[in-house]
This record gives sequence, structure tokens and C-alpha cells, in this order.
Amino acid sequence: MLEDRAYYVCAIFCAAQIYVPLYGLQYMRMGSFWQGSLRFLFCALQMHLHSGVFKGIIVVIIIIGVWGADMKRCLIVVDYQNDFVSGSLGFEKAKALDGCICEKIRECRKAGGDILFTMDTHGRDYLKTREGRCIPVEHCIKGTNGHCLYGNTAQEAREEDLYFEKSTYGSDALYEYLKTAAYDSIELCGVVSNICVLSNAVLAKTALPESEIKIDARCTASNDDRLNEEVLDVLASINVEITNRV
Repeated sequence: MLEDRAYYVCAIFCAAQIYVPLYGLQYMRMGSFWQGSLRFLFCALQMHLHSGVFKGIIVVIIIIGVWGADMKRCLIVVDYQNDFVSGSLGFEKAKALDGCICEKIRECRKAGGDILFTMDTHGRDYLKTREGRCIPVEHCIKGTNGHCLYGNTAQEAREEDLYFEKSTYGSDALYEYLKTAAYDSIELCGVVSNICVLSNAVLAKTALPESEIKIDARCTASNDDRLNEEVLDVLASINVEITNRV
């Protein structure tokens, strides 16, 4: 009897830490030990499995935990807004990213990750700001179509996703959020690679220096090919993992 209880304790602990797809259900690492534990225990009691079978399942769960529980992850979609894709600062290579970014969003959701969007956001006084004097092209004015997410990516976005409006290249709100979010893996995509993607990748690295930070080269672009290649080199030099680079 005591041995059986020990197995239940192991099950509860593992369930609170990892994803275990079982009988069509998913025991998610929910950030709360007790929530995860209770969900797993409730299902275990409902299954009415013989002790030996249940013990076998627990062994598998423990092995999964030892070999690597699902990491807490997020995808940051940087400034994939109409004005940066098809509007006042748009370019053809930005349009081509839509399908790849949608694929990344779906993959991250399937893995139980969070989707974060940064939204470049300016007012009607943009041209009077320092950035406006350096880049004198109105864009991403709040309340306009140019401020909205682009194409199929906009269709993939959900209300429960996290949105960070920012008036400059990097998002201070995103940085503050990441410091407390404890993600094991962060992936970035979007535009423009040498400006806002770079800025927010550095902030992510600063907020979580021990976490994996990566960028898929297929899912970011610049209107300047030379700068795009150079910024990927710079990011790699600060230990950002660059994948699928040709």
C-alpha cells in the first residue's frame, strides 16, 4: 500500500513538470504545481488501471521527465504589421515571410508555447520625434490600417496572445515581462531584421541570459540584403542561434 502511494506521489510530481499526452488529454506545465498535480491525479483515478499497468505508465512518465520535459517556450513576432510589409515602409521580402511566420505560430501553439507580438506604435506627431527625423516616413500610426498585423499572420493571432505596443525599436514592456516569464526557449521572427528584430533579440538575451534565443533566417528580412546578412552575423556573435541560414 505504501509502495502504491509512492508511485502516486511520483506521478503527481512529474505531471506538474511535464506534458504527458495520455488518453487524448494533455497534462500541461501550468506554472502551478497543485493545478498540474490535481489534473493528473483526477484522470489517474478515473482510469481504474491495475496497479502494475499504472506503475508502468509512471515509469514512462519519469523517463520522459529525465530525458527532457517540454521546455517553456515562446515565439516573438516582431512588428509584422501592414506598414512594414505592404505599406509605407513595406518591401517584397517582407510579404514572403507571411507563410513561414504562420507556420511558426502554429508549431509554437502545438508545443504549448506562448505567442507574443510586438507592435510598432506611433502617434500623429511621429515626424516631430527623434525617430521621425531620422526616418521621415509616417508608419504604424495607432488607429490606422498600417498599424494592424499583416495578412494570414493577422488571422493566426488570438485575443489571448500577448501584445506589446512600443514607440521605439525595442520594447521595454517586453523586456520586463520576459524577466519574470522564465522561458527556456525564445524564438523571434518578423521585421526588420537589422532594426527591431535585433533590438528585441538583445532585450530577450538581456532578460534571460541562460535561455535559448534563436532566429530562423527564413522568417526575418530587411529591405537591405547586406544589412540582413550582417545582422545575422552580429546576432550569432552574441550567442543567438541562427537556423536555416543559406
